[in-house]
Amino acid sequence: MPNAESFHLLVSPKNEDLSDAMRDLFSSVAMKFNRKYSRKGHLFGGPYRQAVCLDDTYLIAASLYIHMNPVRAGLVTDPRKYRWSSINVFQGRRSLRSFVNADFVLRLLGSHSQEQTRAYGELLNRGLSMKLDNVLEQEHAVRSFRGMLENAFPQFFLRNGKAAGKRSDSVFLDEEALEEKIKAVKKGRLGSMPETMAARRFLIEQLIARGYGREAVAARLGVSVKTVYNTLKAGNR
Repeated sequence: MPNAESFHLLVSPKNEDLSDAMRDLFSSVAMKFNRKYSRKGHLFGGPYRQAVCLDDTYLIAASLYIHMNPVRAGLVTDPRKYRWSSINVFQGRRSLRSFVNADFVLRLLGSHSQEQTRAYGELLNRGLSMKLDNVLEQEHAVRSFRGMLENAFPQFFLRNGKAAGKRSDSVFLDEEALEEKIKAVKKGRLGSMPETMAARRFLIEQLIARGYGREAVAARLGVSVKTVYNTLKAGNR
């Protein structure tokens, strides 16, 4: 986006190598850009920032937020008219040549393709009428947007009192529950016992899923940034 000189990607990693993949992507783009425009030096201002979608409702909100960015940047009035967007793949034109696979998002909105694309279009149109924060300035922008969508379209996000598409292998805590767990782990002085390490990793993942950077996570938990990195690294072994 030209207003912030940024771009957003929504990916579903198959391996534990996202950092390596992003480094290779940035390096490849920078080399091609520099060669094309006869320039030298860094192209990107810093490392990428990630947020993990532990909850499928967050995944839907993140996808919609990305597709609305060209409108928020003042480039187009309809996101479907932005030439660099993948939105048309999400709106039924799956025959288009694209490396984007929309199924892992659309399947959360229905069992049939027409139902999926109709629901996504409705959510997109409603989202365009909402006042959104900038995700680069507000760490919780996508989470706030998700809350607005849930209130506007509970039929898409709620099923039998539970979040639609809730993953069985992960839990996205509400803010009150998260705060209680942070306090409980801190009272245990964040020692090195296996159960404490597992609890710490769980809280780190919860905070990253909300858009917190590593330094902000460390501050919330009262540990060093190195401890955050080591905890995540140990969990990937």
